[in-house]
Amino acid sequence: MIKILANDGIHPDGKLLLEEADYQVDTEKIAQENLLTALQDYDVIIVRSATKVRKELIDACPNLKIIARGGVGMDNIDVEYARSKGIAVINTPAASSQAVAELALGHIFTLARSLQVSNREMTSATFKNLKSSLSGGIQLQGKTLGIVGFGRIGQAIARMALGMGFRVLPIDPFIAEAEIKIPIFGQKNINFSIRLQTEKLEDVLPKCDFLTVHIPGVDKPVIGKAEIAKMKKTAFIINTARGGAIDEQALLDALNEGRLAGAGLDVFTNEPTPSEALVQHARISVSPHVGAETQEAQINIGTELADQIIAFFGDDK
Repeated sequence: MIKILANDGIHPDGKLLLEEADYQVDTEKIAQENLLTALQDYDVIIVRSATKVRKELIDACPNLKIIARGGVGMDNIDVEYARSKGIAVINTPAASSQAVAELALGHIFTLARSLQVSNREMTSATFKNLKSSLSGGIQLQGKTLGIVGFGRIGQAIARMALGMGFRVLPIDPFIAEAEIKIPIFGQKNINFSIRLQTEKLEDVLPKCDFLTVHIPGVDKPVIGKAEIAKMKKTAFIINTARGGAIDEQALLDALNEGRLAGAGLDVFTNEPTPSEALVQHARISVSPHVGAETQEAQINIGTELADQIIAFFGDDK
């Protein structure tokens, strides 16, 4: 029997599909330091972002045939090494795109009207004084949204942003053109063909009212001190991609010195204990890495993983 360890969990719908295929699915979490021994009995490990699957663990588990990542980024897995050992590495890049895109837009709405401040202070501040201090909000129609990384999530954001009246400026060195379909409830889709900017990121930055980042894990920040310096003082930065894509200290410095209006962060360099200076900053809207944590996205992730695993093994159980 195929044995699967869903160490960071799996939606019940996905677990049911695997069990109906006569696979054993264990969901009790095993601590990272105990995986070297415990994982040797399993054919498949399913992880999210918490569990790390590195070379040492791969070498200790000769029976391992699949490493499955529920979500998009695989920077917690030594992907190339695993594949060199004949282990399949799979993920679910499409399952949570809409959820992450909607959260990014949620941060944009929050920042535009300082809702993060209202939520923190309305219980203690005088209503009249708070209303006065938060009267300088902005409307989003006609604003310019820069999108760094124009894969599935970036295109999902563009789809919604175009419908809201944003000017969209996507940047992606690997995509020259994208077809964006805007669904109108009860009507046919409206189709847009977007030709990506041939300009460099540094040329687009000064034009952005909002900049949202959607790239895989990186070795160094894509948005740092130099990039922030090119942006408007009234601009906002959103990161729902990976901690480290934005230089957090450069971001804090810019906010504290009035060189940037605000930021929305769902990911941090030091998870699960992000900088208190970021979390408590009045100009930052924060969430605890919940981009893909919607009911719909979790169902999609679980069932897509199950389908891929079942297809891999076929009748070999």
